[in-house]
Amino acid sequence: MPQVAFLFPGQGAQTVGMAKDLCANSPAARAAFDRASEILGYDLADVCGNGPEERLNSTVVSQPAIFVASWAALEQLRQEKSELVGACQAAAGLSLGEYTALAFAGAMSFDDTLRVVKVRGEAMQAAADSTPSGMASILGLDRVQIEKLCTEVRGHGRIWVANLLGPGNIVVSGERSAVAAIKPLAEAAGASRVIPLAVAGAFHTDIMRPADEKLAAVLANAEIKPPRLPVVSNVDAASHADPHGIRRALVSQVLSPVLWEDSMRRLVADGFDQFFEIGPGRVLKGLLRRIDRKVACENFGS
Repeated sequence: MPQVAFLFPGQGAQTVGMAKDLCANSPAARAAFDRASEILGYDLADVCGNGPEERLNSTVVSQPAIFVASWAALEQLRQEKSELVGACQAAAGLSLGEYTALAFAGAMSFDDTLRVVKVRGEAMQAAADSTPSGMASILGLDRVQIEKLCTEVRGHGRIWVANLLGPGNIVVSGERSAVAAIKPLAEAAGASRVIPLAVAGAFHTDIMRPADEKLAAVLANAEIKPPRLPVVSNVDAASHADPHGIRRALVSQVLSPVLWEDSMRRLVADGFDQFFEIGPGRVLKGLLRRIDRKVACENFGS
């Protein structure tokens, strides 16, 4: 029997039109969006389905939108393939997606998760607004090479390795001037591509302070239970059963690199061989294929 793990996408997976079919075909998915609109104070389904794109892509909207769209996809999967949902034995999520994974695992309720995600998005947007910053994906270099480049360009501003997504796929994050300065150096060092990312700021770095403090405050008031199945954390590629440990990991995640490759290798080493990407986009399937071509991954999205 295959060992099944669910993966949930993070910010950047959003597209105008997502979840439209889910809301039309699944009463449970529609109910999730209706409840989200009550909590958020605006019609989230309308923004997801019709845009405008600029609003959907804003951090304050995209984070709740991806969480709810992923949850809606999960609700439809429960409706169509309940045995598959029951067979899932572990979960992980990329950055924001870790909240969806924890909610799926029963560590937090849908309502509490959405309220936390709302504050997270607002706090990260505020931190980004205070410092012109951004992120770029560097393809074809390893971590040691990129960390050396980050050191070389620090005269232009602060910059760090932020996302370790897979072999030769690393994201740097920092002040806008430093992100611009690293591009020609990375290309000269042999990078196949350097791709600026359409994000509001330098996520997963110290530039996100004090978003971590605001997140810690809202998490302190959210009920967190031991998850019913392992959820692999972005910050250390380990699962945490203790609610206090989960809180600490989620707060650290705002400032710390996302260890996605390590997280996937951990699951594969633990025997997981059938993965499902639940939610909008197909990014996680592509990343997993680069990490280990032998494991299977299917999409069930919006």
